Amino acid sequence: MPFFDISRWQKANFLIVYTVFALTFAIQNFINNTAKSVLPQLKYMKEGIHPKAYKFVVFKDMSNGYQFLGRSTAGSKETVKWEDGNEYPLIKLEISNTSHPFYTGKNMLVDTAGRIDKFNKRYAKK
Repeated sequence: MPFFDISRWQKANFLIVYTVFALTFAIQNFINNTAKSVLPQLKYMKEGIHPKAYKFVVFKDMSNGYQFLGRSTAGSKETVKWEDGNEYPLIKLEISNTSHPFYTGKNMLVDTAGRIDKFNKRYAKK
């Protein structure tokens, strides 16, 4: 009698787990070795062309008045006082996630730039 005795079920379970592990390892090796030879080499982003001066700005949705604080390299001459008491440049948006129909689930007409009037004037019958 061996030092320890394992049942048939335990042997089968061990073999299944070992086989799955071995196959997974083999597949990963195959993919890694094949991908290196088949796929093109990755090109990383160029150094020195991306802005480093990101600053806090307030974005304001002009269709509903919603404001949020974010970071951007865009500047603005207008400023607004934020909830924390500091003044930040104000960037006006025509539409944001709080007014866009895809995010709100509502089909609402947002016409802040007079696009509909411009269209009707351009294509009106003469």
